[in-house]
Amino acid sequence: MSRIGIALENAGMIEQRRLRAVTDLAWPRVITGFAIMSKQAVDLALVGIALGSAAVAGLAFAGAFWLLGKFVAIGLAGSTVALVSQQYGAGNDAQASLVVKQSVLLTVAVSVPVAATFVLGAEPLVALVGGDAGPAAVSDGALYLSIAALGLPFEFFNMVASRTYAAIGDTLTPMVIRSLGAVINIALSAALIFGAGLGVAGAAIGTVASLAVVTLAFIPGMIGRSYGGRSSLPVPIRAERPHLAPGTIRELVSVSGPLIGRRLAEGIVTFPLLAIAATFGPVVVAAYAAARRIRALMDCISWGFSIAASTLVGQQLGADDEHEATAYGAAILRLSAAISLVTTVVVFAAARPIAGVFVEPAELDAATAFVRVAAASAVALAIKASATGVLRGAGDTRIPFYAALLGLYVFALPAAALGPITAVGVIGLYAALVFEAAIPALVTLWRFRSGRWRAVSRQYRPTPQAGD
Repeated sequence: MSRIGIALENAGMIEQRRLRAVTDLAWPRVITGFAIMSKQAVDLALVGIALGSAAVAGLAFAGAFWLLGKFVAIGLAGSTVALVSQQYGAGNDAQASLVVKQSVLLTVAVSVPVAATFVLGAEPLVALVGGDAGPAAVSDGALYLSIAALGLPFEFFNMVASRTYAAIGDTLTPMVIRSLGAVINIALSAALIFGAGLGVAGAAIGTVASLAVVTLAFIPGMIGRSYGGRSSLPVPIRAERPHLAPGTIRELVSVSGPLIGRRLAEGIVTFPLLAIAATFGPVVVAAYAAARRIRALMDCISWGFSIAASTLVGQQLGADDEHEATAYGAAILRLSAAISLVTTVVVFAAARPIAGVFVEPAELDAATAFVRVAAASAVALAIKASATGVLRGAGDTRIPFYAALLGLYVFALPAAALGPITAVGVIGLYAALVFEAAIPALVTLWRFRSGRWRAVSRQYRPTPQAGD
């Protein structure tokens, strides 16, 4: 990351002080992303080794529901980072703390019903999507979902906690805590799948236990305690009143609504796409799921730049410096795209051995093709993530929502749907992987260049404290 950044600086594309600020925020978030996504990829690989492609397909179906819940959490946490970063940038620490408290209350109110729905309705939900893949895939998927959904309330809290730290410029603390959770998940899942012989249930139990550990680790910091001599969180959850602030909740809902809508659009479309893949059999489902996992790992770099964009742009807007906010946004877009291009070349070249981790030798050709297509679309995904991060930092969350709808439902889903009914076949799924990244990238990049997000930010922008 640093070498590419220095090359960009030497080319006059990014100033040294901005480079340092961006990378200081981004690299811990990149590590965190790899930790989170690698444990999911490892679960998929371990289950594939132990039980075969039908079980991998089952996890793919269950994982779609899990991600649907997690996407709601990401949307709620997105409003947290937007509002906290602006209040913190303006010096309004007390108001920023109130935003954090209201965010936590919202996560409880939303996560518990979602988790209960998945636990109680696991089998019919999985069967609705994956019935064509066979009873074994449905059974394994339902078992995984009924257990793993118990971890959703923990994940909701963990997302808000991570974004709270990111909003004040600390991505290192979440990195350490979330990485610890990932290590626990991988070790525990391996022990339960192979050592205890629990199979799919072992992977689910490992997920829930690791998320609970992460929540317990975050709680002290979220109430103002310090970790090992590090400075305590300046915007902790405070015991004093008000406990419920309707005005702040309305702002959170206003910003998070389009974010949640975008994420739900991304999550919901996974179901018909998996159902289409299931018509080609469990082998294609496993290959498609493996490709999406690999691309998600590649996208972890974009996670870092997206959070850096939201934090730095939000803080600069909070300080009423639109010029600096724009400069940060442009620099992050360039840096993210350049690094993603490098990783795309590497993954494309190594697609076959990478695919071999997830599938059996007889299925390797299909999985390799999917991995290469997914890798080719990763640059667009990076541009989309960074541009969306800038817009999110400004509170401009509607355009990314509309962009997601356009890419997923007007382009990606119709392309995939042609496969089972025409000679297009699995090529429709390849096209869907490209369209779902490329179309939103073009739209959000246009929005950034238009500069209209700066005007949107003024309706959420706080008034700086006197003397700041």
